[in-house]
Amino acid sequence: MITIDDVKNRLRKKEASLVVGYQNDEIKEYYHERIMDLKSILKEDEKALQNSIIADKVIGKVAASIMAVAGVKEIYANVLSKMAIPVLEKAKIKYSYGQMVDFIKNQPQTGMCPMETKYELESDIRKIYQEIMSK
Repeated sequence: MITIDDVKNRLRKKEASLVVGYQNDEIKEYYHERIMDLKSILKEDEKALQNSIIADKVIGKVAASIMAVAGVKEIYANVLSKMAIPVLEKAKIKYSYGQMVDFIKNQPQTGMCPMETKYELESDIRKIYQEIMSK
């Protein structure tokens, strides 16, 4: 059975951006930035992440919303946004992190990530999921 330590260690060793421990005990690494890997996994199979364990470099509210709707069981983030916590807790996703931040920064590190800004006040995670997945 895969544990959070298994995926967390793989994230560090492989320098991946995302590692998923699937419910069939397979572990896969992904290397794209932001939420691109989550979207690609779910576009291929919308049930792929059910009961999975995920380690990710950065998880903000949008990624947490996608993971919650997808049925992820547990996550670890090197960097976790405070804005993701209510989403994770409401979805009963167990979480741990290396560093907690107020919000995820944009790429030039000058302010809040555009997706965090857009969805900061949105409480409907299904709406977030649908909008992100339709792009």
